[in-house]
Amino acid sequence: MATHVITGAGSGIGAAVARRLHARGDDLVLHARDAGRAKELAAEFPGATTLVGDLADPDKLSWAFSHQSLPDRVDSLLHIAGVVDLGDVGDLTPKSWRHQLNVNLIAPAELTRHFLPQLRTARGQVLFVNSGAGLNAHAGWSAYAASKHGLKALADSLRQEEHDNGVRVSSVYPGRTASPMQAKVHQQEGKEYDPARFIDPESVADTILLALDLPRDAEINDLTVRPGR
Repeated sequence: MATHVITGAGSGIGAAVARRLHARGDDLVLHARDAGRAKELAAEFPGATTLVGDLADPDKLSWAFSHQSLPDRVDSLLHIAGVVDLGDVGDLTPKSWRHQLNVNLIAPAELTRHFLPQLRTARGQVLFVNSGAGLNAHAGWSAYAASKHGLKALADSLRQEEHDNGVRVSSVYPGRTASPMQAKVHQQEGKEYDPARFIDPESVADTILLALDLPRDAEINDLTVRPGR
């Protein structure tokens, strides 16, 4: 039975992955931003453990975790949580830049730092759910794309650093996926949102489980997923 630490399990891709792993009997440690959200996740995934800490304030994660029990073994750390706030460079404020960089880049680095000893013990895997914006930046997406380009750099560096410790590192780059985040993006773009046009979160979950379940003689470094309709 494997133990997975998951951020973003409350909706979208993260919820789809958590449901699949929970259904097959794996142990889940679900990150929540506050105690109220932790209670909701515990009710949705009976038997799961919750871990509370605000990704928007990564400087305080170490303090928050010091007051909670962390698992002794971690087979996978799944970074799925993310935020987006569109805007042109000429309009975005430092607050918007900091929020997206904190949640999308700095917090994953800090979480990884905390769980590396357990991941090394288990010869486990770190998986980053990135974005197509982590490979190509477009007008209006500068802050979000910068955070995701940085996430790619984090994953690439970590992969080289931890190879000899047996820790696999994968990045998955989904295109537009039907999720609450996508609904927000369409609202910011002033466009009508039709979830049927985009990737089902379950399809992205398929790719994530493929990377996790791959035999140990191989690893998926980068996997791009695009809408097929």
